[in-house]
Amino acid sequence: MSSSKPSSSENIVAQKYDRCLADLIVKAGLGFGVGVVASVILFRRRTWPVSLSTGFGLGAAYADCDRSFNPARLQGARLLPSREEQK
Repeated sequence: MSSSKPSSSENIVAQKYDRCLADLIVKAGLGFGVGVVASVILFRRRTWPVSLSTGFGLGAAYADCDRSFNPARLQGARLLPSREEQK
């Protein structure tokens, strides 16, 4: 018994921002964790693996967020004109 009322555009944008923020926190945190482990085990407690892997996580989250807001930027995808525009 769910009433499916149409979502407003503000709610859709807010949901996308929420998803992007959650994705950013998860991927940056995962990158930070991988960087700390790599720093302790492999690189004798240097700081550059932590910042590098955190940056990778932030970059991946930014790319996913950019794709969700602008789907025309998908690599290998092309937009086809509608039939009305072809005539």
